[in-house]
Amino acid sequence: MRKQFVATTESILEQDEGTILLLGDIGVWGFKNAFENFPDRVYNIGILEQSTISIASGLALTGFTPIVHTIASFLVERSYEQLKNDFGYQKLGGNFVSVGASYDYAALGCTHHCPADIGILKYIPGMEIVLPGTAKEFDILFRQSYSNGNPTYFRLSEYTNGIEREVTFGYANVVKKGKLATVVAVGTTLGLVLEAVKHMDVTVLYYTTVRPFDADTLKENCDSGRVLLCEPYYTGVLSSDIMNAMFPRSIVLDHIGVPLNFLSDYGKKEDHSIAIGLTVKNIREKVHNICMYE
Repeated sequence: MRKQFVATTESILEQDEGTILLLGDIGVWGFKNAFENFPDRVYNIGILEQSTISIASGLALTGFTPIVHTIASFLVERSYEQLKNDFGYQKLGGNFVSVGASYDYAALGCTHHCPADIGILKYIPGMEIVLPGTAKEFDILFRQSYSNGNPTYFRLSEYTNGIEREVTFGYANVVKKGKLATVVAVGTTLGLVLEAVKHMDVTVLYYTTVRPFDADTLKENCDSGRVLLCEPYYTGVLSSDIMNAMFPRSIVLDHIGVPLNFLSDYGKKEDHSIAIGLTVKNIREKVHNICMYE
């Protein structure tokens, strides 16, 4: 996805003179051509994430469309106040593109983990949140929304679903239709979900935009009233959105995602996923249990 981010951004910089890229000492080598071709619109601000967000808001106030890029824990958690006040409160448009969440940079430890990003950004009024599952999906979603005048967070991953979907900003994708339950797969969980349910009579809905939340597609594809929510960040962030979408119907709702614990062991991303149970086997078991629930 990061290579696609570079290619997409360079294309937009060439086409749109109002776009400015700000880097937090991340991706500098990848954007070497952009530095050469657009020296007055590409800047490495350095390890000054809070100041970078404020600079971006100043650019937005003067009519530019800023793109800010760095690691998720620094972009979101370190700079949350600036995202809230400088963009959310002032209703400014900007793009915040992260890497490394939730624990893609597993070997770097908890300082570089960020499974909390979606949960806390959801509570900035007006903040849009996008989790592409492939490089092509990022390109489509970014081009559709980058200049829409709203603050938008794009969560890139070092890992992809391995399958492409025809995605549209703001809408869920109906991947599979079934009768016994509805599985909501967010971002990079789709590959795991499809492997888990390939022989099950369930519906699979794929969400690449989680804010705004597409309530209509869920309501139209959940006759069973049974929902399993699969999220690649702290578990349960979309629970209220799902319950509000289905109201006043009563539903059975279960979750699988990242538990609210520090992942203090070291290793690869796959090691963490196995340790926390974010696996095909556990998804299959949860889907089976919710289908059998009376």
